[in-house]
Amino acid sequence: MIGMRTGVLACVGLACSIAAAQNGYGNPDGSSESSDWREAEALILTNHRQLTSRDMFTRAGEAYFNPSSTMVIFQATPVPEDGGVPSPHYEMFVAPFAIHFDGDRTSIGDMGTPIRVSTGSSANTCGWFHPTQANIVLFGSTVEPPSADNVPGYQRGTGRYAWSFPTEMQIVSGSISSTIIPAEVDDGYHGLRPAITYPIFEKPGYTAEASWSPDGRTVLYAQVDEAKSDAAGRPDADIWAYDTETGSHYPLVEANGYDGGPFFNHDGTKICYRSDRAGNNLLQLFVADLKLNENGVPVGITKETQLTDNEHVNWAPYWHPDGDLLVYATSQVGHRNYEVFAIWADTSKGATPVRITEAGGADVLPVFSPDGRYLMWTAQRGELADGEQRPSSQLWIAEVDSEAIRAKLREANDG
Repeated sequence: MIGMRTGVLACVGLACSIAAAQNGYGNPDGSSESSDWREAEALILTNHRQLTSRDMFTRAGEAYFNPSSTMVIFQATPVPEDGGVPSPHYEMFVAPFAIHFDGDRTSIGDMGTPIRVSTGSSANTCGWFHPTQANIVLFGSTVEPPSADNVPGYQRGTGRYAWSFPTEMQIVSGSISSTIIPAEVDDGYHGLRPAITYPIFEKPGYTAEASWSPDGRTVLYAQVDEAKSDAAGRPDADIWAYDTETGSHYPLVEANGYDGGPFFNHDGTKICYRSDRAGNNLLQLFVADLKLNENGVPVGITKETQLTDNEHVNWAPYWHPDGDLLVYATSQVGHRNYEVFAIWADTSKGATPVRITEAGGADVLPVFSPDGRYLMWTAQRGELADGEQRPSSQLWIAEVDSEAIRAKLREANDG
C-alpha cells in the first residue's frame, strides 16, 4: 500500500458531505436564496451564534464539547498569513468558552482564542475530550505530512468527491496544557506550540473517529480494513473498542461496507454509528446494545437496530444526553442542501425523522452540549467572503429546546 488510500464515497467524511452540499449551494432547487432561517428554526433553535469566522479559518467543523461545556475541540484550516493557498488538510484546535452566571443559570458566551493542538503539517480529524481528566484530548492525526500527494476534493471530469484515508492516520492523545506555553519562535499561529501527543495504540492503516467511553477506560474507534477494502475496491472500515488498561482490542461492528462515526450513549451501554453496508453510497444509521465484560469494557454487540432505511445519505449521528433520540445530517431535503434531522433511538416509538435546521447550504455534524441545552454544528449560513461563491463552512451554536424536538417526533410518529 502507498501512504494514502482514496475512496470515492458519498459523504464518509466531514469535507465530503460539506462539499456535496456546496456543489449547489442553497436550497434544494440549487438557488442561493433562503427563507428567514432564524424564524423557521425558532420552535427548536434560538439565540444562534457563529463561533468561528472566515477571517481566521477558510473552513471549520466537526466540533465537540468538553464534559463541563467550557471548551470545544474542532478541526479547521487557518487562513494563510501570506495570502497563499490554504492547506488541504485540517489542523486540530481547542478553544474556551466565556461562561456567564446568572443566579443558578449558566450560559455559554463567545468562543475564546483557538489554540492549535496538532502539528501544522499533519492531517487531522475527530477530536475528543477525556471524560474525567481535565485538559486531556485525543484526535486522529498523521503527525507528519501524509506521504501521498493525492488530496481530497472533486475529481476532474467526474464531478464526484474523493475523501482520502491516509494510512498514517493514528489516534493520538496529549494534554492541551502544553499548548499554552509560548514557543521560542512564532509558529505562525498565535505563537503557541502544538500539544505533545502520543499514540494511544499503534495499528496499521487508517485509524480515527475515536472517542472515550463515559468512564474513560475504553476508546471507541473506526479502522479501515485493508484486505476488505482491496477486495471491495473502496474503503471498508470496522468499529472497534480498545481497553486502555489491558491493551486489548475488540471488534464490535464488522459488516461489509464502511461502518464508522461511532459514539457511546450517556451510560456506555449502547453506541450509534453510520454504515454503507448496502454498498450504494447511501449511509444509514444504526444503534447497538453492547456486550460488556466484567470490567465494563465492550467486547461485542448483543443487538443491532437500523434506524434509517431510505434513499438518502444519513450520517454523523449523535446522542441526546438523555439517550432517547439522536440528531444527524441527511440529504433528505436534497443532496444540494444537507440539513440536521432528529430521530427516535428506539424504533418502537416510530421511525419517522423530523427536520431541525432550515437554512440554505450545508448544516451537518450536530452535537448536543452535555447538559442538552445547546446544539453545535457545522453550517454554511454566514456572510460571503470576497471572491467566494458561497459561505464557508464554520461552527455555529444555538440554544435547543429538546422537549420541542420530542413533541415534533411524537407528532410525526402519531404519538
